[in-house]
Amino acid sequence: MSQPEVIELHHRVSADNVTAIDILTAVTMLSAGKVKQAMQKGCVWLTVGKKTNRLRRANRTLTKGQTLHLYYNPDILSQQVTPAVLIEDGGDYSVWYKPYGMLSQGSKWSDHTTITRFAEQHLEPQRPCFLVHRLDRATSGLMVIAHSKGTVRKLTAAFENRQTGKRYMAIVCGDARALQDYKIDNELDGKNAISRVTCLEFNQELGRSKVEVAIETGRKHQIRRHLSELGFPIVGDRLYSKPEDGWQLEEDLQLCSVYLSFPSPIDETLLQFVLPIEYQI
Repeated sequence: MSQPEVIELHHRVSADNVTAIDILTAVTMLSAGKVKQAMQKGCVWLTVGKKTNRLRRANRTLTKGQTLHLYYNPDILSQQVTPAVLIEDGGDYSVWYKPYGMLSQGSKWSDHTTITRFAEQHLEPQRPCFLVHRLDRATSGLMVIAHSKGTVRKLTAAFENRQTGKRYMAIVCGDARALQDYKIDNELDGKNAISRVTCLEFNQELGRSKVEVAIETGRKHQIRRHLSELGFPIVGDRLYSKPEDGWQLEEDLQLCSVYLSFPSPIDETLLQFVLPIEYQI
C-alpha cells in the first residue's frame, strides 16, 4: 500500500502512558524520523480538555481521552524560506527583517515558515514569541515580535490606537513624479483608509517609479489597493495588477516596510527603526 501524500488524522487516545510518536507511527505509514520532523514543523496538535495546542515533543506521554491531530502535507512541510534577520533584541520585544515569502502566521498544516517560529528557534536566550502585527507573505520589511503576554497587550494596543508609525517603499508602474505627499483617502471594505504617497525617483527607461507610502490606517492590502486604484500598480502584484501593466511574471512583489515606530513597552518612549538599505527594495 502506497503512502498517502496528504494525511489528516484525528485520533482519540484510548489508553494511558502512550507517546505521540508511538501512536502516529502506528496509525500512519510515516517513519519515526518523519513524524519527529513533522512535529517540529508544527503540523501535530493535541486536544486536552477544551484546549488544542501544537505538540512538538515526540515522546510526550498522553492519557486516555485526549485527542491527537495530524495535518501532514509533504508539499507544505518541504517549503523553505529565506531566513529572517534580527534588527534589534529589546528583551521583551525584538524587531526583525521579514523577507519575501516568510509568513506572519502559520496554519494547522505548519508554522515552520513563519517569522514567530523562526524567532523562537534563533533568539538567544530562547523566549516565547507572540505576533503583534502582520505583513503579507509577499511583503518584506520590519516587524516587531513580543516575548511576553504583557508586552503583546501593550504593543497590540499601540497598533490598534494608531500610536505607531509605518512607512513603506514600493516600485510602481508608471511615472509617479506628480505625487508629493499625495493623500489617498479612499474607503476599503467600508472602512476609512488613509495613505500618503511621495515619489522618490522615476526610472524613465523602465517606466517605473520608486515611491514612499506612509499609512495612517492598516486595512487589508491597503497600499496595494490604493496604488492600483490610483493607476500606479505595484510591480509583481498578482492580486491587483497584471504583467501587462509593466512587469514580468518572475518578479516578486516590490513592497517593503522600511520604517517602524512604536512606544516602548517598558517606558513608553518612542522607538524608531529604519530598515538597513541592504534589505530595501
